[in-house]
Amino acid sequence: MATLKERLSDQIKTAMKSGNKEELGFARSLHAAVRKKEIDDRVDLDDAGVIKIAAALVKQRQDSIEQFRQGGREDLVTKEQAELKFLQTFLPAQMDEAEVKSLVDWAISEAKATGPKDLGQVMKILLPKVQGRADGKWVNQLVREKIGQG
Repeated sequence: MATLKERLSDQIKTAMKSGNKEELGFARSLHAAVRKKEIDDRVDLDDAGVIKIAAALVKQRQDSIEQFRQGGREDLVTKEQAELKFLQTFLPAQMDEAEVKSLVDWAISEAKATGPKDLGQVMKILLPKVQGRADGKWVNQLVREKIGQG
């Protein structure tokens, strides 16, 4: 199976051959972000590193969509949604609510959390399990609801 970086390069080539300028732009943008990280940190990123970058870009797109909607810029919302859809193809399948809630319960028991002061410990255990597969803000909210009751 090809690595994510190889898949990205193939998508750039395909978009160039087909003349799909929009997808080409999205692919080049992600490729540039990956290369920048590799050059800055002097590392060769693996799939996990590419996923981390793609997840950060997804979060930026979601925030931009929200801002553009508030500003009444539906033209920009459509463009950002298209890029968001492209970026999500580089992320692992998103976890459903039941999966995340069971992981939250597991992490709370693992950390022996008794109240809000234990939030950091729970998140430290939980985030590596959900990285790129669930929104961190949403996971944090679920943990707060659970340990706030306990």
